[in-house]
Amino acid sequence: MTGDLTTPIDILVSEVGPRDGLQNVEAIMPIAARKAWIDAEAAAGVREIEVGSFVPAKLLPQLAGTAEVVAHARTIPGLTVAALVPNARGARDAIAAGAHKITLPLSVSETHSLRNLRRTHEQVLAEAAEIVAMIRDLPAERRPHFEGSLSTAFGCTLEGAIPDAQILRLAEALMAAGCDEVGIADTTGYADPASVKRLIRILRGAVGDEAVQGIHLHNTRGLGLANVLAALDAGLTTVDSSLGGLGGCPFAPGASGNIVTEDLVFMLEAMGLRTGIDIDALSAVREILNDNLPGEPLYGFIPDAGLPLGFRTASQPSEVEAA
Repeated sequence: MTGDLTTPIDILVSEVGPRDGLQNVEAIMPIAARKAWIDAEAAAGVREIEVGSFVPAKLLPQLAGTAEVVAHARTIPGLTVAALVPNARGARDAIAAGAHKITLPLSVSETHSLRNLRRTHEQVLAEAAEIVAMIRDLPAERRPHFEGSLSTAFGCTLEGAIPDAQILRLAEALMAAGCDEVGIADTTGYADPASVKRLIRILRGAVGDEAVQGIHLHNTRGLGLANVLAALDAGLTTVDSSLGGLGGCPFAPGASGNIVTEDLVFMLEAMGLRTGIDIDALSAVREILNDNLPGEPLYGFIPDAGLPLGFRTASQPSEVEAA
């Protein structure tokens, strides 16, 4: 099953480890190893990978060379190559490198926005409008998908709870600026299943169902997969995760721990939802991280416990189909 990124799927698992995972570790993974990581995950069937961030290397040396990594990832047929951009300059670099998808984070907590991007809400919205103008000047075949991500959407370690009215205003402003969609990010790990369903419902009510498709969750307080189920029940079809649970946010104290890609894929496939990903091949990719991030803890139950005896994934053809 590995290597085919064209078979139908039900849920898109978007791997963010090469960006969100690496930005939160002290060790610097060599560019060659980052490329090998991306190659191996794509070979396992992962369809979308956020391969880096276009931020100055002096701020995040772990992500230096992202343009080179994007160019390499672009050579993998069928892979959607995603990148995070902090501003219009980063977007320009991402577009030049050939990213298929770019994400601009907008922290609904203005305190976090100032800490993370050094910009107010209005300044970030102005950057979004500039990025949209830049994209619209491109030929249609070169235009990346543009997501505005609502960071700290479930609360902020610096401000606490964020009023609904502020979240909805910012979501509407991102769409009005010309974003293709708004993402939801539990940057601080504050979400619970009830709050996930509620926020998706009110956001979709404000900007439409098609504009809200994906969510980025952390497992900081152990509710990551429960929150995924709530998001699926609410109609979302894209879920971010990180191999081995690497990552977090360096500008949100205590907010470590992305959900584990291996465990997420197992849960979805056990539920009969096709991801197109080979779990054994995915788990084997951890060796690249072990070799290049010595001493960095990796998380996940499936890599330790293995798959249940006789387990068949939803992505595997049935015996009748195989025959």
